[in-house]
Amino acid sequence: MEDQVAKEAVKSRVVKVESQESWGLLVSQANSQRCPMVVHFTAAWCMPSVVMKPLLEELALVHQNILFLSVDVDEVKKVASKMEIKAMPTLLLLREGAQVDKVVGANPEEIKKRIDNFVHSFRALIN
Repeated sequence: MEDQVAKEAVKSRVVKVESQESWGLLVSQANSQRCPMVVHFTAAWCMPSVVMKPLLEELALVHQNILFLSVDVDEVKKVASKMEIKAMPTLLLLREGAQVDKVVGANPEEIKKRIDNFVHSFRALIN
């Protein structure tokens, strides 16, 4: 069982933000590389947030040119507060440090649609 958990952790494409410092570092690196981000604000006690994790892992595999982050609002309160997160799950779509879109609630179809639109919007800027 532990081996399976370790394998799951290794193949995760969604980076868990452990602290305000790691948030700052990840955002700064993404911005300097012009890498768009999808940030999932979650909480261990919030079942809709927990249910969204496999979807976000799947989307992170599909869209490997996007940095997917997961922020537990109870563990990294300052980041959640700074980003004005009021409900879980909340997804923020960021480009060059600026919020481009926000999805509140566990709506898989809407999340997929918004992320697809997000991907198309920055691909259009590159081409």
